[in-house]
Parts: sequence; structure tokens; C-alpha cells
Amino acid sequence: MNVPTRKSADAPARDRMLGIYLNDHLAGAASGTALARRMAREHHASAYGNDLDKLATEIAQDRRALAALLGDLGVPVRRYKQGLARLAERIARVKPNGRLLRRSGLAVLVELEALRLGVQGKASLWRALLPVSALEPRLDADRLEQLLRRAEQQIRTLDSLHAKAVVEVFRVRPRPTERTAS
Repeated sequence: MNVPTRKSADAPARDRMLGIYLNDHLAGAASGTALARRMAREHHASAYGNDLDKLATEIAQDRRALAALLGDLGVPVRRYKQGLARLAERIARVKPNGRLLRRSGLAVLVELEALRLGVQGKASLWRALLPVSALEPRLDADRLEQLLRRAEQQIRTLDSLHAKAVVEVFRVRPRPTERTAS
């Protein structure tokens, strides 16, 4: 069986594409980390506080793990991409929410959804790197599996927070059953 090695003819193209891909994800991680930290600060005294604080810590750790991975692979960090991502996160804060001077409950819903999309993207990154680790010995498949499992747990946490926010924002009440109606 002829398995491609690091020295294959595709290696330079693969390395270049991998560098672009990883830098794009690192930029997204910068934006996601900023959003998670801001949400943790804003909601520290709410029912979301503990979960958001834990998520913000883990998301920042995951961003550092990704940055370390770029270093391990010798991929230069494209700082301009991170700067643009942080700017985009700040711009996203200015959105119509039905109120002029203060945030509405919709903000937490939209921000949880944005954070979930980011974590879903991060899970896709770790999943995509797993088969690449067979070709690239500097990628630790066990560590990628750990990071993937943590991202999947973060998604479950965000889904739970989102469900709570829906109840609060839209004042959803459980429907009465026949037993409670009588």
C-alpha cells in the first residue's frame, strides 16, 4: 500500500492550504473568545453566569491550543485576520434590537446563537484535522479528539443556555396538560 508521506509532491500545496485554513479558524477563535468573555462579564450575576464563565475560559484555552498548533506546524500567524475578526465582533454589537438605549433580551439569544456557530465551526476544524494527522506527525490525534469532545460538550451547554433564554425572552410557558387543566 502506497501511503503519502510528508515529503510527497502534494505537501507544499497541502501545507499552504492548511496554513490558510488554520489562520482563518484562529481569526474566528479571536472573535469567539472576545464574544464569550464579554458575555461572561455581562451575565456574571445571571442564571447564565457560571456556564458562560466556564465557556469563556474553555474557548480561550482552545484558541491558545490552536495558536500553539500553528507554532508546532511552523505556520506564521496572520495577525491582520485576527484584527479584522475582532473588529467584526465589535461591529456586530451594534444591531437593531427593538430598543434605542439599552439591550433587549434578544441580544442574549442572538449572541448565544453566534457563539454556538463559532463552536460548531471549531468542532468542524478538529474533525477535519483528524484525518490530516495521519499525514502530519506534528498533529496529535489524541489531542484533537480531546478538543473535539470538549467542543461537542460546549455545544450542548450552549443549546441548554439557548433553551433557557428562549423561555425568558419569549416568556414561553409549558402548555397545560389534561391533568393540570382540570
